[in-house]
Amino acid sequence: MAFRWYQAKLKTAPLLTQSITTAILFSTGDVMAQQLVEKRGLEQHDPIRTARMGAYGGAIFGPAATKWYSFLVKNVNLKSTNSTIVARVACDQFLFAPVNMALFLSSMAYLEGSSPSQRLRDAYVPGLSKNFMLWPWVQFTNFKYVPMEHRVLVVNVVSLGWNCYLSYLNSGGGKVVLPKGHTKEGGALPPS
Repeated sequence: MAFRWYQAKLKTAPLLTQSITTAILFSTGDVMAQQLVEKRGLEQHDPIRTARMGAYGGAIFGPAATKWYSFLVKNVNLKSTNSTIVARVACDQFLFAPVNMALFLSSMAYLEGSSPSQRLRDAYVPGLSKNFMLWPWVQFTNFKYVPMEHRVLVVNVVSLGWNCYLSYLNSGGGKVVLPKGHTKEGGALPPS
């Protein structure tokens, strides 16, 4: 029943549906990072950090991934099915993933009041390296077996673990070094 409702929403409002789904799953990934990986406990949970992750997922990643997958289906088509899938995975990993990683890390740093360039120096290469270990395999399977309208959902489900990692990576990966006057629970406000 709920899945049929979700499928209907994907057809009538795909961008909004994918954005809301992505916001929920990005937020869930952050909660997992804070509670299961960092073991903060509920009293030390940073709801602002969770909100930032959800906002990024819903406002940036969800719409971007939805449009990106449509772009790939329309524009990356080769003679055989497998070569088309390999080409789409290559585009996804060498165009979309590096840009998304940079956008994620820099926007999170900005919203936390930290230096985007420093965050990129500290976390971009480790994050992108881990990306290349996981996502080519996921995307090959996704592009080969999953209908177009469900690809962002598949990515979002796998992303529960990935977003947990991204949130952990973004928060310093366990070794938090913050500028003076900043806290792990939200940092300073962005410059106006």
